[in-house]
Amino acid sequence: MNTVTLYTTDTCPYCRSAKSLLAGKGATMQEINVQREPGKFEEMLSRSGRRSVPQIFIGDTHIGGFDDLAKLDRQGGLMSMLA
Repeated sequence: MNTVTLYTTDTCPYCRSAKSLLAGKGATMQEINVQREPGKFEEMLSRSGRRSVPQIFIGDTHIGGFDDLAKLDRQGGLMSMLA
């Protein structure tokens, strides 16, 4: 299974929703909290081009935020990307 990398903060409800959706799919997650590790914010910005959290990667593929992840799941593409 591909590892999912999530850039998050402690207070973000969309981050919690993304983690919950992925946990329900049995995904292996690596969470990088940009609030606790401020230097990781620049890494997230460099990788995604976005300033908002969550930013979600499956393997090296940038998925986007929670809305993008939920859309991918609704369209039936999430499980194949996780495999």
